[in-house]
Amino acid sequence: MSAPENESAAFTDPPPEPAAVPEPAAAPEAVAVPAPVPAPRRLPRAVGIALATAGLLAVTAASAAVTVAVGKPDGRPAAAAAPRATASAAPTSTGPSATPSAAPVPVPTAVPTEPAPASTVKGTVSGGRHDGDLRYFLLPIPAGGESYGPADGMPMTRDDVSEIFGKPDDIDTVLNRLGYRDGATRTYRTADGTAEVTVTLLHFGSADLAGRVVRGYNVTSQESIDIDGDPNAHGFRRKPRNESYTGSMTGISSQGDVQYTVDVEVKGTPDKALLNDLMKRQREWLASGG
Repeated sequence: MSAPENESAAFTDPPPEPAAVPEPAAAPEAVAVPAPVPAPRRLPRAVGIALATAGLLAVTAASAAVTVAVGKPDGRPAAAAAPRATASAAPTSTGPSATPSAAPVPVPTAVPTEPAPASTVKGTVSGGRHDGDLRYFLLPIPAGGESYGPADGMPMTRDDVSEIFGKPDDIDTVLNRLGYRDGATRTYRTADGTAEVTVTLLHFGSADLAGRVVRGYNVTSQESIDIDGDPNAHGFRRKPRNESYTGSMTGISSQGDVQYTVDVEVKGTPDKALLNDLMKRQREWLASGG
């Protein structure tokens, strides 16, 4: 089965913001970012950003959908049934003596299973500012879901983020101008094995900077879909050429100083109701901190 063609995307400029004191100055040079390249570690999207001294000018994104074989998670072997105790007839006495009682039959004791370790990552949110371990704010895996990798998700270093951006030489300059602090990601498969969900969080210096990345995001080669309850969010859907292939959806928005992206892959044409629900739950989780 051939993989779908890479989807191209382009960011449009966000609405200009008035400067506090306009001063005549030479036009600043944009920070040139090379075209994104596939990263060794699988991530659902790549984003390149061009900035000028005055602020965010343009953002360009490329979204590559991956055809995957999604099946139902392997069932765990059922525990063997405990053997039943077989009663044997006790010998009867022909004399006046009392009937002897049967010897007790030992009952096998089930070996207790070790409970899954509780998560130790913690985070707090106040006034849209998120602190602590960013993994804490990843959308919780639903009951029966299976995490790919650590159950708490993976923190993202600057090198990890650089892979998403295609490893440009000036990535540190780009991230510094966005006030980048940290990132986190996690991929899981739903309990019924019908969907694979990847959530990526990027923590910026302010709610405004996180919002600018969202406002300038556009995928021209995919169908645009609304995200219910969030007029600032963008949603995109890629329908497969054949219903036996994998379709995908992407939602992007921000909550406070965190920009979040939810990628969903399913067999056939994706139902946007699934993305709407995931985006809503991720938004609420970031807003309340659980």
